[in-house]
Amino acid sequence: MNAEPDKDLPAAVFVMGPTASGKTALACQLADAFPVSLISVDSALVYRGMDIGTAKPDAALRARYPHALMDLRDPLEPYSAADFRLDALDAMRAAHATGRIPVLVGGTGLYFRALEMGLSPLPAAQPELRARLAQEAREVGWSMLHARLATLDPAAAARIRPNDPQRIQRALEVIELTGMPLSQLHQQSRAPLPWRILKLALIPTDREQLRQRIVQRFDAMLVAGFLGEVERLRARGDLKADLPAMRAVGYRQAWSHLAGECDFDTFRTLSLHASRQLAKRQLTWLRGEEGVCDQDPFKPNAVANAIELVAEFLAPPQHRHGGRHGLN
Repeated sequence: MNAEPDKDLPAAVFVMGPTASGKTALACQLADAFPVSLISVDSALVYRGMDIGTAKPDAALRARYPHALMDLRDPLEPYSAADFRLDALDAMRAAHATGRIPVLVGGTGLYFRALEMGLSPLPAAQPELRARLAQEAREVGWSMLHARLATLDPAAAARIRPNDPQRIQRALEVIELTGMPLSQLHQQSRAPLPWRILKLALIPTDREQLRQRIVQRFDAMLVAGFLGEVERLRARGDLKADLPAMRAVGYRQAWSHLAGECDFDTFRTLSLHASRQLAKRQLTWLRGEEGVCDQDPFKPNAVANAIELVAEFLAPPQHRHGGRHGLN
């Protein structure tokens, strides 16, 4: 970004990265160095009662480093990218009003993109249409509906996985309600974020280290009582396996295990595979992001680099050196 046109815009920092890359730890260290407000950017952390399996910061850490946009919803309730954008903008304005810098930390790329780029004007959900599509999926399978989407909107189908019923349903719903492909509507006018942004992307150079961190963290979740947490959610009686909250990585596999559909070893293997696949998708998304300052979170100087980048970003325009990316 050029300093002149954006010099009067408020500043915000994005801390982005794949699962288990140390985003929360870095954000807390930035909070020790600068007057910031931490804002969660995570589609699972918005749900109450989903603490262990989401690696949600514990009460002691959150008492010291408060995070906005956690525990906003019951797992039964929906939460969309549009909901997040409204909530995040409110939290950012509240931080700015008190002289603090919003630091948005998380791994949900869709939320970051919705916040930065805005959202296209899309029609509201239509319950009857959704019910009809869901019934059709029960009869012929979501793979067939994905194949239909590939015919009607190839660009959207290329982005949406065949095993992602929520997004397949939404894409087909939009086509029926508007007569236009979702990919075309996404190209229509948006409202970009009126903030000056520094994007810190935690991208490990050694992917094996990240894979090991994923295993270590998941096993620690098991010791901390992850399966008991999911059992308590199941015992409520009103939650179902196909809810967006229960489709979170680890939770769907735990649900299947507790339902007797797979043994413990299979549950662990499937959960780790899903976590690795999530990390892979997150890294692919980050590689496509523009203007990121990437750094290896597992290098000894990672925190010092991040603090230096933030300090330069927050400096008055005449003192900025600008454009340094990939400090390692």
